[in-house]
Amino acid sequence: MSIQPIYIPHLEKAPGKARVIDLDDSIRGLETLTPVKGRLVVEHRGNFLEVSAAANAIMTLACDRCLQNYNSRVEIDTSEFIWLQDESPDDYALEREVTVDDLVETMPPQGHFDPQAWIYEQFCLALPQRKICNEDCTGIETQSAESTSTDARWSALSALKQQLDG
Repeated sequence: MSIQPIYIPHLEKAPGKARVIDLDDSIRGLETLTPVKGRLVVEHRGNFLEVSAAANAIMTLACDRCLQNYNSRVEIDTSEFIWLQDESPDDYALEREVTVDDLVETMPPQGHFDPQAWIYEQFCLALPQRKICNEDCTGIETQSAESTSTDARWSALSALKQQLDG
C-alpha cells in the first residue's frame, strides 16, 4: 500500500475538510523492521493545513559509542501548520533577507500534500541525536600500547624502538 499525495482543492471539499489516514505500512526511504503504525490527520483550515500524526516503528540504529547495531522503537506525536500561499517571483531571488515569517512551511493552495514525505521527515526528526545501545555501553574496546601480541608486520618497527630505548 502506498499513501497517495492529497490534492489540496479536493481536501477542501472533503467531508469535514479533513482526511484521516490509518498507517500500517512501510514508508518510502525509511528503513524500519516493522511497518509504520499509527494515524495521520490532514485538515484544511482555510489558508493553512493542520497536519498531525501519532505513529511508531522499530528501527535498527548504530550505537555512537560501540558502533554495534541495536533495535529501537521510534515514536512520533507531532503536529504542524502548513500555510497555503502562492509563491511570488521574489521567492527565487538569488539574495534576499530571511525574516522570521519565512521560517514556516508553505505550499501552493492548488498543489499536492505528500503525506508519505511528511511522515518520513517527522521520523527523521524523531531519531535520537545520541544513539546509545544501552546505558552501560563502554564503547569500542581498545588494546593498550603495551600489548604483548603485536602484528608481525610491525616487528621491524618494534625492534627499532627497543634499540632506541635500550
